[in-house]
Amino acid sequence: MPAKSIIALIGRPNVGKSSLFNRLVGERVAITHELPGTTRDHLIGEFEWNGIQYSLVDTGGIELRNRATQDIRENASSGHHYLPIIREQALAAARLADCVIFMTDAQTGVTAADQEIAQIMRKSDVPVIVVANKIDHPSMLDSAMDAYSLGLGEVFPISAIHSLGIGDLLDEIGRRIEREQPPPMEDESSHEELRVAIVGRPNVGKSSLLNCLLGEDRAIVSEHAGTTRDALDSHIRWHGHPVTLIDTAGIRRRGKVEPGVEKFSVLRAIRAISRAEVALLLIDATERVTEQDEHIAGHVKDAHCSLVIVVNKWDAIPRDSYTMLEMEAQIRERLNYVAYAPVVFVSAKTGQRIHRVLETAHQVWQARYQRIQTAALNQLIRDAVIEHAPPNRGSRRLKIRYVTQVAVNPPLFLFHINDKRLLHFNYERYLENRIRNTYDFVGTPLRFSFRESGKS
Repeated sequence: MPAKSIIALIGRPNVGKSSLFNRLVGERVAITHELPGTTRDHLIGEFEWNGIQYSLVDTGGIELRNRATQDIRENASSGHHYLPIIREQALAAARLADCVIFMTDAQTGVTAADQEIAQIMRKSDVPVIVVANKIDHPSMLDSAMDAYSLGLGEVFPISAIHSLGIGDLLDEIGRRIEREQPPPMEDESSHEELRVAIVGRPNVGKSSLLNCLLGEDRAIVSEHAGTTRDALDSHIRWHGHPVTLIDTAGIRRRGKVEPGVEKFSVLRAIRAISRAEVALLLIDATERVTEQDEHIAGHVKDAHCSLVIVVNKWDAIPRDSYTMLEMEAQIRERLNYVAYAPVVFVSAKTGQRIHRVLETAHQVWQARYQRIQTAALNQLIRDAVIEHAPPNRGSRRLKIRYVTQVAVNPPLFLFHINDKRLLHFNYERYLENRIRNTYDFVGTPLRFSFRESGKS
């Protein structure tokens, strides 16, 4: 499944990046969709415009610590004190984003920091949209003209606080992304190569697992959390099949992400999940399941990526004949929304059960491309409805007229029904469980779509 296009907000402090971020992802209006658990620290969110979803990154304000407030105010306009940090953010955005929104403050005008960012953006290939913020009244439109001196093309005057000019900005984002995107690929075209993303919290052993699978020390292994900052692709063959292993930066707890490059390393990890077909979620056996493990599993599920849960450091805990069963039960309880994911217990340090990792990933990958014949699928659903009829609403009851599997990677099932209002989430879950009990979709999410249709 293709990754969502990534839009990065960059600019000097106090130009309104967080205000625009909140405007796009933080309000419950038609264009808004909030990615659960990610917007509390203003790092990554999602929004939708004209039916297309985008990932939005706020690079955050740059704090000037250890300086008196007056000193900051006197020197803020020059921008010299924080130019190195702004430069780092701009370079990271240019490397990782599909489009950059470069925000300026129309009320203070162009500064040295703005010129520094513009110089970097002019040398990059990423599309850049210049925004002059804080145009709080139409009479202030002339204040946006100063931003044309940056030499990056058209300037979009907006007020993030008052929602002025936001529609025009979003339309421009759609146009820029459409021009840059390659033509879509068919679902089945990628079945020749297995793409596996190794994800997890910092210091759970992702790089050690990669080295173990590769049979060489290709990734730096360190006890210091967060050593790996970029997503690294390694290509191997497993029993004759091409496999791409994507090692990613550790995803820290909310509020624990360092400014600058590490913010973008988290973004890259999430993007790696989106472009992979199977994710290996590493859990530290010595710490068991944590809140952040649940958070990452949610990212995997949202991306419709298949999942294998890998419990690492199995050699580091005392065990008896019940330890594995007890830990798997805890994992199933904490990660019940991905109950379809198989669990593998390994030690990247000793190599214990390492062979099971790619074996299981390959099994999950094959299930991702499984198709059910239409006749067999409809018979299965008819039997399910007979055994457990849909709940009724008044005198009306849900009727499932016809079902077909319309896609793979991951599987997508289209249900033709009489009325969507009669569909309940619990019954949808029941139908999914009936399909899973009959067909082995191990580790793979199933997508359901419901369409109202007449008897014909």
